Amino acid sequence: MIKGMHGLFYTSEAEATRAFVKDKLGLPHVDAGDGWLIFSVPEAEFGIHPGEKPAHQISFWCDDLEATMKELGERGVEFLTEVRDDGYGPLTTFELPGGVPVQLYQPRHPQP
Repeated sequence: MIKGMHGLFYTSEAEATRAFVKDKLGLPHVDAGDGWLIFSVPEAEFGIHPGEKPAHQISFWCDDLEATMKELGERGVEFLTEVRDDGYGPLTTFELPGGVPVQLYQPRHPQP
């Protein structure tokens, strides 16, 4: 049956984005050949939301948003938004090279 999930970010700056995720986010990775890095994420989940148009979104979560923002900020990650609360937890957004926005949040919702 299903063993895992593979997510993709599409960007005009693929090499810079790989370096950002490797160096600034610090995610473990393997080189699949010719610099194509495949990153590991510690846990994953997904939900189904209603929407007008077909779409998908990748977000990262953490246990302590304030501490994670501080650590990532020290590594050079710049946040695009102030922390806000959309009900499911406090969240912010940062940008990957090439203009790809990524949400970071501290979940309040039950997790599987």
